[in-house]
Amino acid sequence: MGFDTGSIRFDDKGLVPVILQDISTGEVLTLAWANRQALEETARRGEMVLYSRSRQELWHKGTTSGNTMKVVNILKDCDSDAILALVEPSGPACHTGSVSCFNENGPASSDGATFPGKLWRFLKERSKASPIESYTARLLSEGVTRVAQKVGEEGVETALASVSGDRKAFISEAADLFFHTMVAALAMDVELTEIWAELEERHRGRMDK
Repeated sequence: MGFDTGSIRFDDKGLVPVILQDISTGEVLTLAWANRQALEETARRGEMVLYSRSRQELWHKGTTSGNTMKVVNILKDCDSDAILALVEPSGPACHTGSVSCFNENGPASSDGATFPGKLWRFLKERSKASPIESYTARLLSEGVTRVAQKVGEEGVETALASVSGDRKAFISEAADLFFHTMVAALAMDVELTEIWAELEERHRGRMDK
């Protein structure tokens, strides 16, 4: 991936703060630091490379734990003195084993902005479980045709609930439809971010006015 470090305003120690954010869930994972070399290595590897202030050396995130951070995009702020790295984590970001380092007061709530991504991550994990233990794994083991059938059934039930005017039933059926559509995406090897990107492309320029 390409990233121009020439415009970054590093501090007097040659460092810039880097916020790591899970691109799927929107969850802020950690705040770290990078120097120019770390950012150049990040661009070369496609995985997050940071600078350890305590060890005073480059730090390829996940070298020891295996929890690397695939970089999808890197953005700088309006003053060019802070960086936001949108990543796909392969495991917990925190050395404590937590998904995020920002959990001093307990896990972050699954609000509307991040819950779909968290559910997606959970479904990915469940898809690897035994079909006996996991409904998601069992449905996937039955093949894409069966998954498509469930999406169709839930779509019809959602439509019927809408026509009936039953708000509670609509919410329940719409949730089922969304869930099974996500399972279908897993069956099709489609990432949730690809669907968001398609929606974003369709509405590009309209929502920012």
